[in-house]
Amino acid sequence: MSDADTLKALADRQAITDQIYRYCRSMDRIDAELGYSVFHEDATVDYGEEVFQGTGRAFIDHVCAQHAQTLIHHHEVTNILIELDGDRAGSEAYVFSDLRFMHGEQLKQVTTWGRYIDQWSRRAGRWAIDRRIAIRDFSEVRDVVAMPLPERGRRDRTDPSYRVLKG
Repeated sequence: MSDADTLKALADRQAITDQIYRYCRSMDRIDAELGYSVFHEDATVDYGEEVFQGTGRAFIDHVCAQHAQTLIHHHEVTNILIELDGDRAGSEAYVFSDLRFMHGEQLKQVTTWGRYIDQWSRRAGRWAIDRRIAIRDFSEVRDVVAMPLPERGRRDRTDPSYRVLKG
């Protein structure tokens, strides 16, 4: 592989990784427009029959509506593996998500550990997801007691991060 090929592969991997991170940001900030940008318009997602199966755009709308009903949520990804094949790619990313909600008088937290299995393509110079399969490896629900600290983050575009990051 030439130096130019190596640099191109590194740039492609970084572009895909950035899109995976943008997806998590879109979920935590309830930013549908950012979420849409991660998927091609004809993309499909499969989070399992009990969660959601359909288009990427409809999934973003579905999750943003759901997340608006929770108190807080947090998504992280790690262990990102990417295999490139020209303008196509496949990836696996481990994901951790936490969602908090009230159940009566008790604060609950759902934690899920899983993986995103994504098929990608570069169209018009932009990498985006064609197909996502989300796998939940395991999860738990537990009672929590929140720390009495002021919350500074926001779940929309008024979050301080939007002052320094455009997307």
